[in-house]
Amino acid sequence: MKVFISADIEGTAITATREGCRPGEFEYERSRREMTAEVVAAAEGARAAGADLVVVKDAHGPGLNLLPEEMPEYVQLIRSWSRSPELMVEGLDESFDAALFVGYHNAAAEEGNSLSHTINGGVVHRITVNGLPGSEFLIYSWMAAWYGVPSVFLAGDRALCEAGKTLHPSLVTVPVKEDVGGRSQGLSPALAHRLIREGAEQALRQDLAAARITLPEHFRVELTYKSHRDAYTKGFYPGAERVDAVTLAYESDDWYEVNRFLLFAI
Repeated sequence: MKVFISADIEGTAITATREGCRPGEFEYERSRREMTAEVVAAAEGARAAGADLVVVKDAHGPGLNLLPEEMPEYVQLIRSWSRSPELMVEGLDESFDAALFVGYHNAAAEEGNSLSHTINGGVVHRITVNGLPGSEFLIYSWMAAWYGVPSVFLAGDRALCEAGKTLHPSLVTVPVKEDVGGRSQGLSPALAHRLIREGAEQALRQDLAAARITLPEHFRVELTYKSHRDAYTKGFYPGAERVDAVTLAYESDDWYEVNRFLLFAI
């Protein structure tokens, strides 16, 4: 079995502030160690379920957060970025049996995580996809689905886990935190690691073929910026529609083309 893991940091059990997610700032080293431990727990669960190879994409910030020396022998780690439209699932293709998501957080302009955002919190106010909040999990689990790969496991904040189940009926989730406003309340790391390990194994022992979803036939994405200047500049992308001073819309029948637009627009 070949398994892909996409890892972020804001949805881990202990992250609470922007500074804790930025290299060189207060609490970052603790945050990256927790991100690493949660990824290793998911990889161990995948191994217990029969995975021969686990490929991990470090999908936060510089893509250099996970500690390579902590990775088990059966893990290959993707660091930094090629800036392909797959972005947070760069390296994933049709050869994988399943995709797992660890450390993920709720969408921009949505509650449930003190660090909620989508792709670039400094630029994006909100993204919707066919009227749904456009979380990074929605965007990149649907990219996995575009390749025919089922997304079967998600660890992150409770709000995102609840939304994720509506997108992928076979999804196994492990909520590790439940934030209110700027306050973060998470599980103990030891408990989070155990639940992630057990959840990943459970997710991969199911009928993976039955866990595949069918993507919508058509996509309308609305991207609202924090600045009208970004909407003006990015509005020159072919097919982009100006909705108002800060919002662009883009429509396609092809989810890959939507991600090509998002790569340019964000």
